[in-house]
Amino acid sequence: MKVYLLAILSAFCVSLLLLLILLPLLKRLKAGQYILGYVKEHKDKGGTPTMGGLAVISSIIIVGLGVSGIGDGKTNLTLAITAGFTVVGFLDDFLKIYRKDNGGLKPYQKILFQLAISAIAAAYCYVNELTVLFVPFGGGLSFDIGWGIIPLVIFVFIASVNCVNLTDGLDGLAGGTSLAFLFVLGIMLSVQNSGNSALCFVGVGAIGAFLLLNVNKASIFMGDTGSLALGGFISCACVFSGNTLYIPILGIMFVLSGISVILQVIYYKRTRRRIFLMAPLHHHFQMKGHTECKIVYAYVTATALVGILCLLFM
Repeated sequence: MKVYLLAILSAFCVSLLLLLILLPLLKRLKAGQYILGYVKEHKDKGGTPTMGGLAVISSIIIVGLGVSGIGDGKTNLTLAITAGFTVVGFLDDFLKIYRKDNGGLKPYQKILFQLAISAIAAAYCYVNELTVLFVPFGGGLSFDIGWGIIPLVIFVFIASVNCVNLTDGLDGLAGGTSLAFLFVLGIMLSVQNSGNSALCFVGVGAIGAFLLLNVNKASIFMGDTGSLALGGFISCACVFSGNTLYIPILGIMFVLSGISVILQVIYYKRTRRRIFLMAPLHHHFQMKGHTECKIVYAYVTATALVGILCLLFM
């Protein structure tokens, strides 16, 4: 328990310190977020410093290595993959700022980068025989899928990374939901003794500090730099511990963000009508008149409640 508390506290302090250093630097560099014009509720957020994910992920890497140790293979790969997605997100954010639009990397470029990083994770699982999956609500039941782990891991990484990215649309939304996810997962891994639970609590502390500056009205955004990296970090924590099948359950709000966009696009192309007022789903709720704070609270609470159910019946 002391190790977990130390992990949270250390990551919180390092993350907060890095954020306080990074924020004025981003302001001087005019590294502000470009806001899409059709999201009228966000018109006053234009120019808010972005790429705050640099501080969050840096603190996770620094404290993670200190808590878990440099010699741990899973920890090293988890942090390396997280750093890899951070680089992809940084390139995307940098291009948006440089071009002063919301373009960033082209979709195919993002996917190619993501596929390459995901393939490394999949190969690691197969080579190291991390092919056993725990069954959610199965009371410890598990099964081995052998080589099937390769396509599954690639799919899970691509889906998770992009769904977390899509959820990053309101102040504190992706960060708050990720914090609840990682807190529950950390407890789960400590009970299973199947993964590096301390690393999850490092993530909790780092995100907790970020939320001080990111809740409505945000002083800084995490950007794709942070959201893509958090998706990769969450995927690693689950996949390398055999809890891959828990991702769509614990991450139900991330899943809803992704599905709402897919359904909206498919339905609109077929009928020229929309299912939701706006996608992802959190924008639909916003268009219905709900405040950002209420939506964020609902997302975090839903994640926590689902997490409690997972812990009760694991």
